[in-house]
Amino acid sequence: MAIRKISLLGSTGSIGTQTLDVVRKNADFELVALACGRRVGELAKQIEEFKPRIVCVGDQEGAAELESLLGDYKPEIYYGMDGLIKVATVDEADIVVTAVVGMMGILPTVEAIKAGKDIALANKETMVTAGHIITRLVKEYGVHIYPVDSEHSAIFQSLNGEHGREVRKILLTASGGPFRGMKREDLERVRLEDALKHPNWAMGKKITIDSASMVNKGLEVMEAQWLFDVPASQVQVIVQPQSIIHSMVEFVDGGIMAQLGSPDMRLPIQYALTYPHRRVLDTKPLDFYELGSISFEKPDMETFKGLKFAYQAAERGGNIPTAMNAANEKAVAAFLASRIKFLEIYDIIEYAMNNIDYIDNPSIEEILETEKKVNSMVESRWNLDS
Repeated sequence: MAIRKISLLGSTGSIGTQTLDVVRKNADFELVALACGRRVGELAKQIEEFKPRIVCVGDQEGAAELESLLGDYKPEIYYGMDGLIKVATVDEADIVVTAVVGMMGILPTVEAIKAGKDIALANKETMVTAGHIITRLVKEYGVHIYPVDSEHSAIFQSLNGEHGREVRKILLTASGGPFRGMKREDLERVRLEDALKHPNWAMGKKITIDSASMVNKGLEVMEAQWLFDVPASQVQVIVQPQSIIHSMVEFVDGGIMAQLGSPDMRLPIQYALTYPHRRVLDTKPLDFYELGSISFEKPDMETFKGLKFAYQAAERGGNIPTAMNAANEKAVAAFLASRIKFLEIYDIIEYAMNNIDYIDNPSIEEILETEKKVNSMVESRWNLDS
């Protein structure tokens, strides 16, 4: 039995810790590298358990703290973006799980592809902002991308054995988040703790807020267009509140393939790591008698503008998806710090998309420069730089 050697970026986050649980249950999986941001104490425990050869933390101070926490086993320790790239390109790894949050995932993913690594992709910002670059590099270096997001994994599974040119549309499901059914006047009064209560999924704070605003679903629309080579206009979002149907694909003959299952992120994680095979996993099996029914709704894109903005960004192309994503990252951070109201997230995104200088077919450098400019614009306009 060949050992599957894994590098994990974002090991202390929600996807990262669930990836570790999958590794524990598969004797032929080996973690050779780990990276995290600031949760150094948690990383130290992971090192003791999994004994990776190299690790990375966010900064030099964190690296010194980690070294002081380690026992007899001491891996190579790096920090910052250079360290993240080292973890992503470590020689031994067969596949890199990119579970870091935000645009910091772009450069490590690019370098991992150039190093010949397959990618288990959980960092949607990489495809949203640089999909035109990533898809070219994947072909050039002969590697594979296996989606880890539950929705994109469902699409990937539904397309298995099918022909891409026979796809009529992708049906991307959404739970609707904690504010499903609310109107704009309702959203004016929501609090941070309300936004963090997702009805079905256990996720990190940032993605939970993105789900509440439906920005997350908008980013997934833009990600899908690159992963599955369809225009965003052929990606239809359907609210499916029970989170049982994870997404569907409609074909030209009217047939629809769907992937269903309990809301458990370990399933798409494991499938990405074992593809094209499936393995036993202790997920809760669906009981259709108990479930009774599955319901569907049309998304309200006038109230939850994050989804509308994403379709607009996809249509305009260039660096506009980057502007949307960067503005959202800045806005969500401010909301989590209680510096803006929930609805101001939309105002910040719209402002950035309308005021950034347009760049067609941006390079990685131009993508990252767009992010810096958006951050500066938003900080100045909303007084967030202090």
